[in-house]
Amino acid sequence: MNLSSEELWQRVTEVFGRAAVPEVTLIELAVVFALAIALSIPRATWKYFGLLATATHELGHAFAAIVSGQRLGGIKLQLDHSGTTTSYSRGRLAAVWSGFWGYPVPALTGAALVTCGFAGWGPAALGTGTLILIASLLFIRNFAGILITGAAIAAGAVLVIFVPRAFTGHVAICLGVALLVAAVRDLAKLTHVHLRRRDRLASSDAYILYRATSVPSGIWIALFLAVVAGCWLVAWQPISSILAAGA
Repeated sequence: MNLSSEELWQRVTEVFGRAAVPEVTLIELAVVFALAIALSIPRATWKYFGLLATATHELGHAFAAIVSGQRLGGIKLQLDHSGTTTSYSRGRLAAVWSGFWGYPVPALTGAALVTCGFAGWGPAALGTGTLILIASLLFIRNFAGILITGAAIAAGAVLVIFVPRAFTGHVAICLGVALLVAAVRDLAKLTHVHLRRRDRLASSDAYILYRATSVPSGIWIALFLAVVAGCWLVAWQPISSILAAGA
């Protein structure tokens, strides 16, 4: 599809307006959950989709650092799903705050996408996410991070510019559910590290928070779980109304 500069600008500006509320059926809802599980559970697909979850995780740390007044040093993303966010703070509380908002943020993002998708704001949510990814390039400090973020930006741009707005809301719902499933998977992996792979504790956010506060890692994992569960509860509201209507 060839678009003139005026048509392209019109598409971009239209993205941030409200679209028609998508009509989601029980069959589509089943497909959404099947796709979300297919993206987040099998190793073959998680190898790629997990990179988006990792990027979202690290952006959670980065955003929390910025809003708490810390200086953001940079973000590194690796193709093995690991990542680091470096920030500088003189206060322990601010460091703990930014350290907490890693694991919950994929679920928060997923709940926002699902809620916006069902309300007609799916294109706006995807457009906003794409802008955030573009801004994050200023803080990416390695080639793998640029590659991962650039691929996510390209996918987002295609969705918001070339895909019809009526369809984009459905994509937002599917992506949101997939990120919610991904958040659960990552929490399960974190718990496994603390129970069975304690040689890897040094890279665990829960363990790092324990070292900074003396609050046991299990408490931090429980808090992560509480936020993720709350996100699932929020996302489940519009989903449950479809289930009730189809019953």
